[in-house]
Amino acid sequence: MDKLKRVLSGRDAEEPSGLAEVIDSTSLGWGTRVKGFVACFAIGCLCSILGSCLLWIPKKGLILFAVFYTLGNIASIGSTLFLMGPMKQLKRMFEPTRLIATTVMLLCLILTLCSAFW
Repeated sequence: MDKLKRVLSGRDAEEPSGLAEVIDSTSLGWGTRVKGFVACFAIGCLCSILGSCLLWIPKKGLILFAVFYTLGNIASIGSTLFLMGPMKQLKRMFEPTRLIATTVMLLCLILTLCSAFW
């Protein structure tokens, strides 16, 4: 199908560069992207719930909560990388309208870990 598209668009004569081949071979199909999103989001939710359950363990509960809760949030945010791609995700996170929210969220994740370990 791709060859047909190239022929119809007039790009059949040109040879793809090495970088273009790597990009084409590593791109994921839509079904794979959705499966990756669902799996990563489910792992993130599971880690967050597990962290909340581990909160009640004496002495080590706060540390376990902070670690699992932070990992869960990172996995949940990372799940959208499958849908949009890493560069588009980072560009959208650091747009001027979202910059303050992104900064506060990342700072809170770091402070959660710092408060648990110190």
